[in-house]
Amino acid sequence: MSMSNRARRMAQHHARHKADAELNLIPLIDILSVMVAFLLVYSTEVEVIQNTKGIEIPQSIAMAQPKQSVVVMITKDELFVQGELVTTIKDIRAANTALIEPLRAALKRPTIAGEIAEKDLANREITVMGDKSLPYDVLKKVMATCTDADYGKISLAVLQKEKPVPPGFKPA
Repeated sequence: MSMSNRARRMAQHHARHKADAELNLIPLIDILSVMVAFLLVYSTEVEVIQNTKGIEIPQSIAMAQPKQSVVVMITKDELFVQGELVTTIKDIRAANTALIEPLRAALKRPTIAGEIAEKDLANREITVMGDKSLPYDVLKKVMATCTDADYGKISLAVLQKEKPVPPGFKPA
């Protein structure tokens, strides 16, 4: 039984292109191993502090990394505790009080404050993430409220600068 011309041509075509069909995995493995190494190196010293949408954090040259703490986040319009909306900047400025009551209430809640011995109150830490354009009076009220809610250590979240700013440097 002989093959038709078309069947013979197809067989030759498949034989000719068989070698080209192999997938070379070596370059792909190389790329993946480089990516894994890169992620391992750069993910060791990163601390993720919630979603920072709407906040531009100021920069710092301090070398010490912050410890785990309760996070108070202040955008241009709203104030969050551990990612949960507590109050707005408009309400904070409208209420003419030294402390921010909704923030104080949120910080005192057992789910956020946690069970803590009386002697450890001074060591409780809180990190304040505020937009760099935030008015100082709002920041001052936030910090006063944190202190009143028995948080002994308050840190301001900043981005670490690459190199120190020379003395007398004026930004353009």
